[in-house]
Amino acid sequence: MITRDASAFLAFAQGCAPDFGAVTAKAAFLVAPDGFARAEQSAGDNRYMAQAATFDAQQASQQHRALQAALSTVLPVICFAGDPATPDALFPNNVFATVPGSLVVGRMRHPVRQGEATRGDIRAFFGDVMGYAEIDLSRQPHPCELTGALVIDRARGLGFCGLSERCDEAGARLMQQAFGLRAMLLFDLAPGEYHTNVVLAVLAGRTALLCPAGFADPAVVDAIASLYAPHAIHLSPREHAAFAGNAIALSSTVAWMSAAAASSLSPGTRQALATAGWEVRGVALDAIEAGGGSLRCCVGEIF
Repeated sequence: MITRDASAFLAFAQGCAPDFGAVTAKAAFLVAPDGFARAEQSAGDNRYMAQAATFDAQQASQQHRALQAALSTVLPVICFAGDPATPDALFPNNVFATVPGSLVVGRMRHPVRQGEATRGDIRAFFGDVMGYAEIDLSRQPHPCELTGALVIDRARGLGFCGLSERCDEAGARLMQQAFGLRAMLLFDLAPGEYHTNVVLAVLAGRTALLCPAGFADPAVVDAIASLYAPHAIHLSPREHAAFAGNAIALSSTVAWMSAAAASSLSPGTRQALATAGWEVRGVALDAIEAGGGSLRCCVGEIF
């Protein structure tokens, strides 16, 4: 199923058992922020990006290393070298994603990011070392920026795809096929939003973090919240702006987000996460967030 009808999606999704596959990744990969700088093409539709003068490549590199060390406490994490020719490459989840046994390569909207998809080392790691097949969407014309545009409930095999200049309907359909999802809900992001994973996180298939202002249609927010009730948590504008929606679960008990996002959480949000069984861990990423993404954007998941 792939639909824009939130009610129809909800009716179908409520009947999906949490037996689709592993709910969290077995390992993760990062790409180092070598040559980290403001990419003007990306800035054209990413309002979260800071001005060029505020980018600090050295601090970003230090924080990125600390991120790898922190995540390594819960699962294996490898890091590929960056490339100054691709200054956004530290957000690899937009370009590379996995399903068991296969690497999915996405189609990026901006030429400065399309070069990331040609990296032979990452492709060779998954193909030659991991033995994964390759599903290459990078050579077709429709933008589909993988787990930036698409938030996946790996427990039920459900996808939540926000449409914008970074992902159109045809690209969404290609992603549904590539990930083998049972159902996908299509919806428009609010003006000014570029990726779904900034306004929605699904943690291990049992908790949803939603930024209502990031959705064009409140009915979509209501449908997603109904699916994950009683553990659907609505984030405030302050939490939204601090990237609290850009969170990820890499185990069954820890929700990861940036330190700024964690410090923005209200007592009510913290209690709701605790009630759902989550310990919040924050990692300082303010230098990296100048690039318009946060912790979840940095993490490529290996299933």
